Amino acid sequence: MTLDLANVVGLAGSALFITAFAYSNIVPSMNFLLFNLLNLVGAILLIMSLTVHFNLAAMVLEVAWAIIACFGLVKAWRARRA
Repeated sequence: MTLDLANVVGLAGSALFITAFAYSNIVPSMNFLLFNLLNLVGAILLIMSLTVHFNLAAMVLEVAWAIIACFGLVKAWRARRA
């Protein structure tokens, strides 16, 4: 394995997922906009990485993750406006 740009981008996406997961387990009251934004950006970065080093199972997971994060962002944004 080489540490090319695609792998660096994928690692950054993974780091964002880990950060979001840690955040959700540490804070007493979660900011759902931040949580879902971290997950969405992480998924996008991993999708970018997977376009170079393709893996179907991982791509399906990341696309689903991004869609769920988008729904979460919309819900959190609407809740803030209410």
